[in-house]
Amino acid sequence: MREIYDLRSAIEVLRDNEGQLVETSVEADPNAEISGIYRYVGAGGTVMRPTREDGPAMLFNNVKGFPDCRVITGVLASRKRVGLLLDADYKRLGWHLRDAVKNVIPPIIKESAPVCQENVYLASDPDFDLRKLVPAPTNTPEDAGPYITMGLCSATDPEDRNITDVTIHRLCIQSRDEMTMWITPGSRHIGAMWDKALKMNKPLPISVSIGLDPAIYMCAGFEPPTTPYGFNELQIAGALRGKPVELARCVSIDETCIAHAEYVIEGELIPGRTMREDINSNTGKAMPEFPGYTGEAKGDDLPNYLPVIKVKAVTTRNNPIMESCIGPSHEHVSMAGIPTEASVIDLVERAMPGRLVNVHAAPCGGGKFVTIIQFRKNNINDEGRQRQAALLAFSAFSEMKHVFLVDEDVDIFDMSDVMWAMTTRFQGDVDFIPIPGVHTHVLDPSNDPKYAPSIAVHGIACKSIFDCTVPYNMKNEFERCKFLEVDPKKWLPDFC
Repeated sequence: MREIYDLRSAIEVLRDNEGQLVETSVEADPNAEISGIYRYVGAGGTVMRPTREDGPAMLFNNVKGFPDCRVITGVLASRKRVGLLLDADYKRLGWHLRDAVKNVIPPIIKESAPVCQENVYLASDPDFDLRKLVPAPTNTPEDAGPYITMGLCSATDPEDRNITDVTIHRLCIQSRDEMTMWITPGSRHIGAMWDKALKMNKPLPISVSIGLDPAIYMCAGFEPPTTPYGFNELQIAGALRGKPVELARCVSIDETCIAHAEYVIEGELIPGRTMREDINSNTGKAMPEFPGYTGEAKGDDLPNYLPVIKVKAVTTRNNPIMESCIGPSHEHVSMAGIPTEASVIDLVERAMPGRLVNVHAAPCGGGKFVTIIQFRKNNINDEGRQRQAALLAFSAFSEMKHVFLVDEDVDIFDMSDVMWAMTTRFQGDVDFIPIPGVHTHVLDPSNDPKYAPSIAVHGIACKSIFDCTVPYNMKNEFERCKFLEVDPKKWLPDFC
């Protein structure tokens, strides 16, 4: 396979593999139309049906209003495609990323001219306009504005220059040189850096790199405790590729960016500057979020505080490719879910080695809310340990809501098989374990006092364990039908 080191080399790999990429030269409008098209091509995830799982990525070569730019979406919207791009078994991606966390390679700064700065546009130029330079799509006609959904934000701790971090945040373009940035409360390290900068009344330099090597996007979804404050996730991407991620020094701020990015937006978060997210649209809505619902537009005061990035410059490659994703698509499942699997695997394996078979952060939970744990009971003393594994999973990823426990004969990547296990190996009065009053995620609309009086504050939920495993002393009563093992390729080579 070709070496992958940026978005363009990844696209060439997709071109080499049938069914992984489609292209169109028909003009497409970034204002809701691109996402509307891709919904049918391969969005998947929690997008409202009809949509398509495991469809190809799609490259739009003729973008309305942006004659020199292209837009690609869905690069990571298939688990099998992620496996292809990371040169790994798609069913073992959690293990693959877990091993990368343990063998990190730090990034390096590229001193020669980086390709991400082939074109430089300074905000001090009177003709500068972010809205005309960056073809950021809207997901739906109701969106607050054009959103950068695949922007890797890079920042440095204002008190300790040795601490850097990368995270993907929701960025909405609001004017010629301003973007709003939503920082999920209490869950992002750049948010902690911003809190420090606010207390010091100092701007926080921040770069936004767009259009990257898929390995970089896949590492950005890790969260504590796997990657604590001070752990830059780019080290994991280095391990996945076996060489350091190359960074470049920004042209207008004291920060770094990804040297092979298609676009880089440079700017500063400004103390005291806030903005309503839908200031231009007045829809009251933001954009579709990973649970499958459109998020509310955030305000300009607490608790919906939205800081503003004052843009200083935009740099691009020649004929740049804007990379985007539909908020609730399978792309989010990949970027959030597979790092979650790695975190669960690491914690459970350390606590009880040899019993965990596999983990899947299921698409129905957007990669965050639902995890399926495949557990092996080696003897009678392992009975109950499967539930301990579920508790560890909640500790590995705080935003998780439901854990399904299944035996090793269940295909955890087939939700019909998981539901079969729940139907035939689950009794609600003995196998359902509720854990009420735990903080989960603010984007779950059911986590609200209006939904259930037992919920004290929005974002609090009842986490749940569904133990769909067979009691160890009854295993011989739950054997699945044993079919004759054959090689179907003998009869149907093209089909198989």
